[in-house]
Amino acid sequence: MLSPKSTEIVRTTLPAVGGAIGEITPLFYDKLFAAHPALLRDLFNRGNQANGSQNQALAGAIAAFATALVEQPEVRPDAMLSRIAHKHASLGITPGQYPLVQEHLFAAIAEVLGDAVTAEVAAAWDEVYWLMANALIAIEARLYERAGTPDGEVWFDCRVVARLTETAEVTTFLVRPLDGRPIPAARPGQYVSVQVELPDGARQIRQYSLSGHPDDALSFSVKRVTGAPDGEVSNHLHDHVGVGAHLTVSAPFGDVTLANGDCPVLLASAGIGCTPMTSMLSHLAATGSTRPVITVHADRSEATHAFREDLALFTDKLPNAVAHVWYERPEGPWPAERTGRADFSRLDIPTGTIAYLCGPIPFLRSARAQLLDAGVAAADIHYEVFGPDLWLGEAG
Repeated sequence: MLSPKSTEIVRTTLPAVGGAIGEITPLFYDKLFAAHPALLRDLFNRGNQANGSQNQALAGAIAAFATALVEQPEVRPDAMLSRIAHKHASLGITPGQYPLVQEHLFAAIAEVLGDAVTAEVAAAWDEVYWLMANALIAIEARLYERAGTPDGEVWFDCRVVARLTETAEVTTFLVRPLDGRPIPAARPGQYVSVQVELPDGARQIRQYSLSGHPDDALSFSVKRVTGAPDGEVSNHLHDHVGVGAHLTVSAPFGDVTLANGDCPVLLASAGIGCTPMTSMLSHLAATGSTRPVITVHADRSEATHAFREDLALFTDKLPNAVAHVWYERPEGPWPAERTGRADFSRLDIPTGTIAYLCGPIPFLRSARAQLLDAGVAAADIHYEVFGPDLWLGEAG
């Protein structure tokens, strides 16, 4: 809990800090990478740095945490902290890295805000930072302990044992540890980090959802990212990593996982967001679940719909499951009422349903709003975002 004196200072200065955070965060990263260039080369996502989305995510996290401290001092924003901690754990972040962030972040704040950053203001925001950092360090320690990697050594070398083409844009990789260790335990909906060495020597890392639960391998699926700029890791995996290749992979992490129980479940996805939903659906089918299950998927067309056959297969195996699919541009005969974007108002959603969402942020916003209108409790709507979470503090 923030001290009373710091609470008033943060409350007073939050508009100024929040208003300048768009200037502070790019400057922070410039300072951090100038002092520690290996962090940009081997830890941070260079694509997200180039397009600014990492800056926006950091800004959202800091603003949301500080706002929570002053507006609801008795309630810690655990959902936000858990999301960040799982991402950090999948990268092997350790406590010693937090002082580096503090040093360069506060240097950036002082440079942008100038004389407004008095000693008292700096001390109050330092308190905010360390409340957030120490909470994350504690959560991450528990995650490492649970994963059997208490020192944050989450990485292990793997061999690609199979490569499956799902669509023209999506490929699934199955990997096994080189040292013969058991396949790490994973919960449906989790992801792994994958580190690859690129032609310039950088060892870039990306997270990919586990897309199934084979007994003898980890299975993750990668969509080729094209545009400005192209996804350097996804394209490298598609173009250069075949069966027999070696990859460095992390233990599985992720806080959006299928809860046990017998209450109804709704799995909603768009595009490559179907990967964690496929993992959850395959788990339900493998365990013979009798829960009511509603699957909703939206995609461009049949050709771009990854795991389309798996969706039908797993749905048929479940006695109380139904699947609803929308295509924006169907390639063959397709019902008009299922053309375009997903319309949840057409669904019969049982009371007590727990919903899991994954896809682009516009889809998440639309799906969440429609589910709330349908009577699904806000606390029962969980979402996963690929990449920096630009929705922190807004959706819960």
